[in-house]
Amino acid sequence: APAKDEANPYGLSALWSNGDVIARGVLVIMLIMSLGTWFIMITKFIEQGRLFAASKDATKNFWTKRSIQEGSSALSPSSPFRYIADTGITAAEHHEGTMQEAIDLHSWTSMSIQRAVNNIQNSLQKGLAFLGTVGSTSPFIGLFGTVWGIYHALTAIGIAGQASIDKVAGPVGESLIMTAIGLATAVPAVLGYNLLVRRNKGAMDQVRDFADDLQSILIGGVRHGAGTEGIRVRPDNSPTTVTTSERVG
Repeated sequence: APAKDEANPYGLSALWSNGDVIARGVLVIMLIMSLGTWFIMITKFIEQGRLFAASKDATKNFWTKRSIQEGSSALSPSSPFRYIADTGITAAEHHEGTMQEAIDLHSWTSMSIQRAVNNIQNSLQKGLAFLGTVGSTSPFIGLFGTVWGIYHALTAIGIAGQASIDKVAGPVGESLIMTAIGLATAVPAVLGYNLLVRRNKGAMDQVRDFADDLQSILIGGVRHGAGTEGIRVRPDNSPTTVTTSERVG
């Protein structure tokens, strides 16, 4: 019967079993970086997809209602656009009777809506710094692992006194796997970062457009909440009878 094939003396398994604490630590760090990269990319793509879907829902269900309150109620409670609408409504309704009166309604509503937009932007940007860090550092971490492995391989060969090509090529080639792993970790991180940033820009453009339209309605000459029906969503449907005290100063 033919002799059983011996295990491959090179490769990842040999690199792990023959590596010291530093070599194994480099492998673990790059594994964590790779897993974190794919986790963030997948979750961010899902988050962006939900925001784009919410934008379509807001276009369909918010602007067709008679008032901002009705439009907000028509959106999903988890919708970022409902969050912006509710923030604007709250800012307009609770402007009087507090220290906030020192700020005119236009500025206060604008600042409140801008804070809501900034919160959404911050949520979209979470994790991108990690991708940028992985993309810029993982090749150097892999290179460090390669240099460290070659150093120890050459040291062991020198001590053994065997400098033939078959004794050198194996350990050196094995150490070069570290560089390949570093590059394989960095490339998806860089591509994912650039794609997510570009999609974030498109998503935030839609969020800012919604916020600008909402702000124009909230401060379009009628103080929100002054009447029983509130401000109409569309300017051409706004209440026709407004007292002087209800107008924005």
